[in-house]
Amino acid sequence: MAETSLMHQALVFLLAAVISVPVASRLGLGSVLGYLSAGAVIGPFAFGLIGNDIDGVMHFAEFGVVMMLFLVGLELQPSLLWRMRVPIVGLGGLQVVLTAAAIAGVAMALSMSWQHATAIGMILALSSTAIVLQTLNEKGLMKNDAGQSAFSVLLFQDIAVIPMLAILPLLAVTDVEHVSAKHGLPGWQGTLLVLAVVSSIVVVGRLVSRHVFRIIAATKLRETFTAMALLLVVGIAVLMEYIGLSPALGTFIAGVVLATSEYRHELEAEVEPFKGLLLALFFISVGASIDFGLFLANPWPILALVLGLVLIKMVILLLLGWGFGMSARSNAIFTFSLAQGGEFAFVLLSFTSSQDILPAAIVEPMGLVVALSMAITPLLFVLNERVVLPKLSGNANVRPTDTIEPHDAEGEAILVGFGRFGQIVGRLLRMNGFNITVLEHNATQVDLVRSFGHKVFYGDASRMELLESAGIANARLLVLAIDDHERTLDTVHQVRRHYPNLRILARAAGRRQAAELLHAGADHVERETFDSALSLGEHALKNLGYRAYQAHRAAMLFKHHDERNVHALTEVIADEKAFLTMAKQHTADLEKVLQSDDEVDKGMQDSGWDRS
Repeated sequence: MAETSLMHQALVFLLAAVISVPVASRLGLGSVLGYLSAGAVIGPFAFGLIGNDIDGVMHFAEFGVVMMLFLVGLELQPSLLWRMRVPIVGLGGLQVVLTAAAIAGVAMALSMSWQHATAIGMILALSSTAIVLQTLNEKGLMKNDAGQSAFSVLLFQDIAVIPMLAILPLLAVTDVEHVSAKHGLPGWQGTLLVLAVVSSIVVVGRLVSRHVFRIIAATKLRETFTAMALLLVVGIAVLMEYIGLSPALGTFIAGVVLATSEYRHELEAEVEPFKGLLLALFFISVGASIDFGLFLANPWPILALVLGLVLIKMVILLLLGWGFGMSARSNAIFTFSLAQGGEFAFVLLSFTSSQDILPAAIVEPMGLVVALSMAITPLLFVLNERVVLPKLSGNANVRPTDTIEPHDAEGEAILVGFGRFGQIVGRLLRMNGFNITVLEHNATQVDLVRSFGHKVFYGDASRMELLESAGIANARLLVLAIDDHERTLDTVHQVRRHYPNLRILARAAGRRQAAELLHAGADHVERETFDSALSLGEHALKNLGYRAYQAHRAAMLFKHHDERNVHALTEVIADEKAFLTMAKQHTADLEKVLQSDDEVDKGMQDSGWDRS
């Protein structure tokens, strides 16, 4: 097919994304698989709707990864890095070293030289930051143990690319003094140049960037700040590409350097919109790069290599997760999420080809193996969710539930959940002399709060035997302060069935969740952001001219009617249409009540409320 115009390519890309992603999402496969499938269909090795220059498209699409790693770097403040030092260095370091060694061992067993085997091992040890983070975010898994562990490993892998790029030229078997086409220097001098450029980015980022952004910010023109943010990202990417390094790696380092800048949030806000669109382009391009001709010429060897790569990674990840004390469910998510090649593999394969480290006979099939392993990652997530995790539901915890002695189960109240929300409740009760038993199902959180001297027991409170051992039979109150709505709902159902007279207080995210918990039998439900939002709204009214008593009266009237409406919604909780109709009617009624009260209140003057 003849080369297509840029506008034609843009049209095809956008149509492919708009059609494929909703279909994939409806099937529960996630947006990433939709993008990859669309790319495979429109690519030059299938229908060829975007022409034959897939390398050019891939080169442009890499900016999606560039943007993403810049934003990841911006999140990595020194305090966060220090707090995550054990999983980053321990878990991430072991994953890279063990996986590289295992793959290199298999390659040497297949009669490859140790140099080629070592290079392949390092390249295939990496996983896809773009696909994994995107999928974990879509599924809401980033903040749990599995998500944080996967993020730690990916972070170490991204950092490990720096020494890999320095080591790979030393593995060239043809000529150790090979001259790089990029900077024209022998291997060891090229390594020094890499270190010098990375050091320069750190120094300039620390000393110069703050003054430049201050000058730009003083113009008060948002488009200028946007241009500066893009100039920073693109400029560093071009510099890194010029010396033969990964542009994404350079912008990641720049992001880490700027993580402590007072302009960090503005940079995130300006770059974020470009990241999403370019990442979509990257995923489509990866799908389009799958060479079906090469695959059909050698289908079984290619499939064997893909399966071998996935299995080797899964075994190592599974053992590491077990060794670091993850629960069975978290370990399954962690293992299935990282069992693929990564986007940096394309960069490193191109680098090894230009440096004559690996021959084309190895680089081309390895690129196809990496692309196929990335393409099946969403399917691995689906397999884990629909087959593996349900089988682990009865035995979710590798860490055994804590044994609660009888003298520890004499509390007047049982508090379930000791995160930010539960800690406030627990401290208030304890400071007022009440003896409480605290349960927490997050092992990491248990270890953290214990280090501060709090007495907390590890276990899943949705299991009645744990609540029994915690003394629920003699408790006066059960407080559910966890942020898992389904688990809270299940606990309310079970406790109400076994202990109908026990008072249950629960935490909810919003109105629907509150109505469901009340319907299930909770005596009182507190929406986690409701009172704080109401307090802020009261202050907003005062800043807009209301006297203190007027603002407080309006807030209390709103709270009274809204809570009454939530109780009314429990009557129609099973009927979605009736629920929405009643919710809309309540909103309209509450607006009329507030307006009517304001009319009655206009003539009132009670200076005792507001001495100002």
